[in-house]
Amino acid sequence: MRKIVIAGNWKMFKTQAETQDFLRGFLPHLDEMPEEREVLLCPPFTDLNILSQSLHGSRVQLGAQNVHWEDSGAYTGEIAAQMLTEIGVRYVIVGHSERRQFFGETDETVNLRLKAAQKHGLTPVLCVGETKQQRDAGQTESLITTQLDKDLVNVDQDNLIIAYEPIWAIGTGDTCEATEANRVIGLIRSQLKNTNVSIQYGGSVKPNNIDEIMAQPEIDGVLVGGASLEPESFARIVNYQ
Repeated sequence: MRKIVIAGNWKMFKTQAETQDFLRGFLPHLDEMPEEREVLLCPPFTDLNILSQSLHGSRVQLGAQNVHWEDSGAYTGEIAAQMLTEIGVRYVIVGHSERRQFFGETDETVNLRLKAAQKHGLTPVLCVGETKQQRDAGQTESLITTQLDKDLVNVDQDNLIIAYEPIWAIGTGDTCEATEANRVIGLIRSQLKNTNVSIQYGGSVKPNNIDEIMAQPEIDGVLVGGASLEPESFARIVNYQ
């Protein structure tokens, strides 16, 4: 049975005070959410501890935005898996396109991070997707197949979520058509050993398109950026119809 997972990636937004304000507006909206849906919040590292305390006993799980492949060491600016699990983090985003684009992330380092997360009991959310230039050149399928082949070497597919994020749709307002997202996610599923892996769509997900996205048979949830920063907006997304 594939699990429905709705995740909010806050990127580099929200102080601790802003996080508390968000929760006051957001948590009351979860009372009517169907039981089978899992909700994650993936805030900046400075917000993780306060969220861990505030979300205790709620229906929201805690995720981080990155994890290093070593347990400790001289890696300035990085975070180790056990530092995350110690404060109640259960999920971690790995290989987001912004990490690949701006911080030199490669398929090889993504693979190392995935295995480190799983070694310490974290469930990684692996992000894959193509640029506008790659899509226009007809390279979407070959690129994503290559990403999966390299990223998933010796990765346990029984403890994994994948997010298909067409890079050209992230933060642009240019959402991938729901039927096209469904097609590509079906392609991703066909490449997996475990076809029950939950596969999300990410890229300009909003309250006004969530129902159509989640009506697609291959899509098991969404990874939401900007629309997860506002309580009412994210509440509408987690309570999609």
